[in-house]
Amino acid sequence: MRGTVISIERISPRDGITEVPVLTARGYQLGDPAHGALKHHAEHAVHVQTLEEAAELIERGFSLRMGAKGKSSSLIASKSLRIVRAEERKQS
Repeated sequence: MRGTVISIERISPRDGITEVPVLTARGYQLGDPAHGALKHHAEHAVHVQTLEEAAELIERGFSLRMGAKGKSSSLIASKSLRIVRAEERKQS
């Protein structure tokens, strides 16, 4: 079994800035690959409440909106993201 998602990181951040998933009032925002070049449009956004849910969609090819303080957020392709999981504790 895989561990709990503790963060989602951009593999190559812009200008060395640490970007994080943007949490909106509706949750984390993802772009559905079924909408191709229009996936970044608000009407095609998919929102989830947890990083676990976001990670599941990223593994299916969804993009994730990420940002940093003072920078505009961007929709980042799944191939440019790393899902960081906590190691599960072994049961005795």
